Amino acid sequence: MTESEAAAKFTALAHETRLRLFRLLIVNAPHGLPAGKLAEHLAVAPNNLSAHLNVLSHAGLIAMRKAGRSRIYTARMDTIGETISFLVDECCQGHPEACQPAMSALNSSC
Repeated sequence: MTESEAAAKFTALAHETRLRLFRLLIVNAPHGLPAGKLAEHLAVAPNNLSAHLNVLSHAGLIAMRKAGRSRIYTARMDTIGETISFLVDECCQGHPEACQPAMSALNSSC
């Protein structure tokens, strides 16, 4: 992942509604949620939700699949992993013990 690609992901997540939306999709991974449920849960108008979904999709953070007439949105867990790897790729410059708090936090969250 390039710095530009990482910046695009962080920029997409720098909006409170998109961050809440993305976290909701992570909680519901791998199955995802239909757009209507997302709008209802977040109390966001469908047209606003659509704009937020487009930003997250363009950044490569979410995917969409059709199921009948519904559109189901899911967090792209592979992209989350790549983004975390980007952040810690050169972590601690040969001192892995310095990275332990970050790694422990990740392990306890999954």
